[in-house]
Amino acid sequence: MTYYTANERETEALGRRLAASLPPGGVVIALYGELGAGKTAFVRGLGQGLEVDGQVVSPTFTIVNELYGKRELFHFDMYRLGGADELFDIGWEDYLARGGVCAVEWSENVPEAFDGTEIRVTIRKVGDTAREITIEGAELC
Repeated sequence: MTYYTANERETEALGRRLAASLPPGGVVIALYGELGAGKTAFVRGLGQGLEVDGQVVSPTFTIVNELYGKRELFHFDMYRLGGADELFDIGWEDYLARGGVCAVEWSENVPEAFDGTEIRVTIRKVGDTAREITIEGAELC
């Protein structure tokens, strides 16, 4: 389904709606979109919906941020990785086994990491602050 947001606050709100719609257990959310599209804002809303402690910030230099709350949120940024092998080297399978929510920015850089069961979120700029957000693999509340 495709949604339109007018600003960052609405993008975060859509992330909160997705959080409320997630099934129990481990979930992978693959995020796609160009630089500055709003992927981190969407994950920030996801974190709010999961009631995580701490602030959701881009993990570009740390590769993964771990946040804890109602559910664990593992926020990955694959921008600097050369491929899925590097993701597996940092323990991707261990994160999956922990049963939390894995939100992966720049998923296009690690397509081999996904098995087709992930929720796909594609964010596209359609104006200065407006975004077109397509969510596949989940129905929002």
